[in-house]
Amino acid sequence: MTTFADSSALVKLYVDEPGHQDVRGLHPLLACELARVEVPAALWRKQRMGVITPAQASVLVAAFEVDYHGAADQARRFVAVGVTGAVLDAAARLCAVHRLRAHDAVQLATAQAAATVLPDCRAFAAFDASLRAAAAMEGFALVPA
Repeated sequence: MTTFADSSALVKLYVDEPGHQDVRGLHPLLACELARVEVPAALWRKQRMGVITPAQASVLVAAFEVDYHGAADQARRFVAVGVTGAVLDAAARLCAVHRLRAHDAVQLATAQAAATVLPDCRAFAAFDASLRAAAAMEGFALVPA
C-alpha cells in the first residue's frame, strides 16, 4: 500500500522523535510539494529551539534536499505531488467540513488527489490530531495506527 505523508511525518525521517520508527519503514511514500518548504522550516525551527545543532540542521536539510529532488546516484525517497487548482478547491471544502488549518487541508486534498490516480494510496501518515481525524473520516488508514 502506498502511504501519503504530511510534513510532520516527513520530519521524522530525519529527526529521532516520537513516531520516527513508524515512518522510516514506509515505502512507497508520497508527499505534497508543500513539504519542499515545510520540512526545512521545521528542521531549522528545531535548531532555533536547541533540539539540534546548526551543523545537524544543515546536514538534515541537505539530506532532505536529496530525498526530495534525488541525485545522480540516488533516487528520490518519496514522490512530491503537485498542488493544482483542483487540489486547492478541494482543500477549501475540507477546511469547512473538518475545520482544518489551510496547510493541513492542502495536505489532505493532495492525498485525495493522489489516491484518485493511485488507488492503492490508502494510508495517511501524520501526527496532528485534527488532520489525522479528518484523514480517517475521508477513508484513509492512519499511520501510526
